[in-house]
Amino acid sequence: MRPCKRNNIIQFNEWKIVSIPCLFSILVIQFLFSCKQPATKSAQSFAKTDVYYTCSMHPQVKEDHPGKCPICGMELIAVPKTSMKANNEMRLNAEQIRLGNIQVDTIRSGSIGDRMVLTGTLNFNGQKLSSVSTRVAGRIEKLYVKKTGDYIHKGEALYDLYSEPLNNAKQEYITALQEQTSIGNSLINYGAVVEGAKGKLILWGMTGEQIAQLSTDKKLSASTTFFSPDNGYVTALNMQEGSYAMEGAPVLQLADLSTLWAEAQVYTTQLSSLDQNSQVTVQIPDLGNKSIRGTIAFENPEIDPDTRINLVRITIPNPNNQLHPGMPVYIIARSRQHHSITLPADAILTDSKGSTVWVQTKPGVYSVRMIETGITEGNSVEIISGLEAGDIVVTNGAYLINSEYIFENGTGAMEGMKM
Repeated sequence: MRPCKRNNIIQFNEWKIVSIPCLFSILVIQFLFSCKQPATKSAQSFAKTDVYYTCSMHPQVKEDHPGKCPICGMELIAVPKTSMKANNEMRLNAEQIRLGNIQVDTIRSGSIGDRMVLTGTLNFNGQKLSSVSTRVAGRIEKLYVKKTGDYIHKGEALYDLYSEPLNNAKQEYITALQEQTSIGNSLINYGAVVEGAKGKLILWGMTGEQIAQLSTDKKLSASTTFFSPDNGYVTALNMQEGSYAMEGAPVLQLADLSTLWAEAQVYTTQLSSLDQNSQVTVQIPDLGNKSIRGTIAFENPEIDPDTRINLVRITIPNPNNQLHPGMPVYIIARSRQHHSITLPADAILTDSKGSTVWVQTKPGVYSVRMIETGITEGNSVEIISGLEAGDIVVTNGAYLINSEYIFENGTGAMEGMKM
């Protein structure tokens, strides 16, 4: 072997060796290339990782790398991508469950008690309402009642009315009386004429005393006073002084408050358990839960097709007028005890679309479900349909899960879940 130097290349027979400067350059390139290889592989493996990073306080933050929450600055935690929820699910990690105090319970079949508590309000007794209307057209010259809430006694003056038709009728009555006195017996039966004119005055609202006074004085007054036909409180004033009233126009409304109606709404699912022949107790919270006994006097035969709600009504006495329409009441009625599954009231979310609960399908995974409720006893609500014994239901924190779902997906997503 004979080395020879030619063009910066050392040659040993057929082997060629690159010179020292060239060899250094090649080593540098190879080193850089070898450094990039692991980085590319790491990036590829990171892209294929099965976790993402989120904030336990702000789950809407989702990053593909560790770091701090851009909202609160907390360290992001790794969450498996398999925890990404389906359209009708919420998935929470252990930290979110702890912070939200999410609690679940397995529902079981049991019995619900023998009474039903309904929330209602006091209302006017419709059979004790009266409307004072004009019987003849005219102008309201004077109102003796100035405001609602005044108590009016039967026979008390309500308003003065100027009416040309009524004045003409009064004049006819006076003329008939005068002709009966002056002419006496003739071919014309003036007694029948007088009675006919008197009947018209009675029909148009004049009292017997007013007609007797008119027959005695035989003087025609421009206006006529009208009186209250009943006792009661003024609940509405429909006319003002100077207003022109057509025949039959309401002037005011009166309400006798000696008895009131306690009204409550009942779901159709509760009707079958309601013992309508038994006595009920009406409690008035505004009067220290004062209790009054009564019976169900009315059940609306028509059920609202949208709300599936029926109306029951209890007539109760109102001694000393202590009770007022609009007061809230609790109506405690007897119901038939039966077996059913129940849930705490806090576990049920209710809106205009119906009632829903959050069911745990597996640890950390919650799905919304529509239910139909029945009677309520204390804090327990009967479940008619939608759940079965053995289902695991969120009993504490359902509102938080619901709010979080709406926060992440919007109200439209929640509406779609309930359809």
